[in-house]
Amino acid sequence: MSDRIQEIMEQVSAHSDVRRSLAWIHADVERTIEEQIELTEIAAPSFQEALRGERFKEKLEALFLEDVCIDPVGNVTGIRRGVGDGPTLLICAHLDTVFPAGTDVSVKRREGRLFAPGIADDGRGLATVLGLARALQESGIKTRGDILFGATVGEEGLGDLRGVKALFGGHTQAEPAQAGLTSADYVPRIDGFISIEPGSPSRTTYLATGSRRYRITFHGQGGHSFGDFGTPSAIHALGRAIANIADLRPPRDPKTTFNVGEISGGTSVNTIAQRASMLLDLRSNSLAELSALEEQALCAVRAACDEENRGVDRPKLRVEIEKIGDRPAGEQSPDAPIVRASLAAARVLGLEPVLDQAQSTDANVPIQLGIPSVTLGGGGDCGGMHTLEEFFDPRGSHVGVQHAFLTMLALVGVRDAWEPLLENRSASQSRSLNCGADETLV
Repeated sequence: MSDRIQEIMEQVSAHSDVRRSLAWIHADVERTIEEQIELTEIAAPSFQEALRGERFKEKLEALFLEDVCIDPVGNVTGIRRGVGDGPTLLICAHLDTVFPAGTDVSVKRREGRLFAPGIADDGRGLATVLGLARALQESGIKTRGDILFGATVGEEGLGDLRGVKALFGGHTQAEPAQAGLTSADYVPRIDGFISIEPGSPSRTTYLATGSRRYRITFHGQGGHSFGDFGTPSAIHALGRAIANIADLRPPRDPKTTFNVGEISGGTSVNTIAQRASMLLDLRSNSLAELSALEEQALCAVRAACDEENRGVDRPKLRVEIEKIGDRPAGEQSPDAPIVRASLAAARVLGLEPVLDQAQSTDANVPIQLGIPSVTLGGGGDCGGMHTLEEFFDPRGSHVGVQHAFLTMLALVGVRDAWEPLLENRSASQSRSLNCGADETLV
C-alpha cells in the first residue's frame, strides 16, 4: 500500500498542471503572508470569533467557492465541487485564539520574523487554507471529489472543539439557512478531514489526544479563622484534593497526564473560606486510560471533601463537580491512505516525513468517528505559542501550502489523471445496501 501511494504521489507531483501550481504557490507566498497578518490582527478569542469569521467568509466568496456560509455556531465553509462521484474532503483551520479580549494583536516585524499573539496558531493555518483554495482556483485543475474549505470556532481551551463537533454532529446535504438547522445541515457528508496547524509540513499527526476538563468547587459555611476554628474550610478541602490528585500515578504509555491549572477562593487571611475552586485537566492518548484517570481523579476529589468533613459537628462542605470540556481520544492506522498520502507528499518535496505524536486538534472529532483525518503543518518556523511573544518565521513557508496541496489532490483525485485515494463512503454504503437488497431478493 505504501509503495502504491508513493507511486501515485510521484504521478501527482509530475503532472504538468500540478507542477505549474506548485510554482504558483511559491510565487504567491507574500500574498499568503499578507492574509496571515490581516487575519491575525482581527481579534478572535474563543466564543468571540465573529469578526474574523466574517472576513474569512468574504475571502472565500472572492475565490468563487459555492455555498459559502457561516453556520449557527460560527464555522465558515465554502465548497469547490468536483466533476465526478468522488469523496468530499474538508480542509480547515481554526478561527479562535487563546488570548482574551483586549490583547494587542498587532503584528510587529523584527529580523525577518512576525510577532503577534496568534500569528502562528492559527493565523498560519487560516492563511494556508486560503492559499490552497486560491491555488486550486488559479490552476483550473478539475478534481474528482468535492473540497470544502473552512474555518472553525472553539478549537482552543474551553472552546472544547465546539465548532468541529457541530460540523460532525450529523451529515445532510447543504440547505438554505432556516430556523432549527444545525451546523451539520450546512455541509455535505465528509469523507476525509485535514486540519492545518502551525508547524513543519514534514510532520503528520494522525492520533488524537483526548481530554476531560472540570471546574471543581467546594462550598461551605465559612467563618472567622479563630472564633469559628473547626469549621470545614473550602480551601483546605481544595488543598487535600490537589494533594490526592498529585499522588495519582497514570501510565506513561499510553501517555496519560493530569494538571490543576488554576485555583481561586477565599476572602482574607483570617477567614475560613466559604468557597474554593480549581480547573482540572486530564489527558490521554487512550480513551480507556482517560476514563480510568477521570474516575480516579473524581474519587480523589470526593475523598478530600469527606476528609475535611470528618469528625466535625458543624455544617459540612459540599463539592460541586462540573465538566467543562470533553475532547475525544482516537486512533487510526499509520497505513491509512490519508496518512500515507501526506508522508508521500513530504518525500516528493524533499522532506524527511515524520509520524508525529498524538495531539489535541480539530481532527480529534473525525478520528474518533472513524473518518480518515490528519493534522498538517502550515509551513515556516514558529515559537512562543500561546504567549504574548508568539512568532512566525515565514522563510520557506510556501512548502507547507505545497505539501497540503499535493496531499489534497491525491486524496480527491483529478479527472483523466488519477483516482481518489480517499474512499467515497456514501457511494460505498450505497453499494453495500444495494448488495444487501439483492441478496434478500435472491
